[in-house]
Amino acid sequence: MNSPDYGPDYGQAFAAWRKDCASDWHDYTRHAFVEGLGSGALPRADFLTYLQQDYVFLIHFSRAWALAVVKAGNFEEMRACSATVHTLLDGEMALHVGICEAAGISRATLEATVEAIPNLAYTRYVLDSGFSGDFLDVVAALAPCVLGYGEIGLRLAREAAPDTPYRDWIDTYAGEDYQKACHAVGALLDSAIARRLGPDAHSLPRWRELSQRFATATRLEVGFWGLGRA
Repeated sequence: MNSPDYGPDYGQAFAAWRKDCASDWHDYTRHAFVEGLGSGALPRADFLTYLQQDYVFLIHFSRAWALAVVKAGNFEEMRACSATVHTLLDGEMALHVGICEAAGISRATLEATVEAIPNLAYTRYVLDSGFSGDFLDVVAALAPCVLGYGEIGLRLAREAAPDTPYRDWIDTYAGEDYQKACHAVGALLDSAIARRLGPDAHSLPRWRELSQRFATATRLEVGFWGLGRA
């Protein structure tokens, strides 16, 4: 399903966990910052502040996906996580560098960005999920960022004002490469859960634990949008 009400089809676990935290998910994917990207009303200075923080975020996020490679149980899981690291390092981060350099913000300035407290809280939560938990823990904590941006990108590609200055950002997350990564992550979630928890995963206490990890990361995403204030 691709409607705004139900979200894109990124797999069964995503659909279920998204529903479990529906209110927080709405606050994340329909945040005023997101709507400003679509309408074009978001001040450019706020967008650039967000990009600087997000650049630092993506460094740690890439490390967390690399940790998922270590935690993976087989070659296919390793390959899927490795591909996501590539998408982050050579796709998303390149977008950030290009936009910021066009605005006079150098890569050196990006790398010297001081992390805001919500940024620290989010990235360390995801990393801790990997260090203290297993493969399912880290992937459940990572999923809201990857899949939420995919959902936002698809919706804004349909709904955004034709003259929004944030079309390049929207097109990146609505684009074929990023959407392919989202579908791969959704499939990874479902296969990893089936492999470890079996066909009745939904009925197990472990399922609820993973849903709560997903929900916590979603709430941290809501807080992250607030960093976009110059």
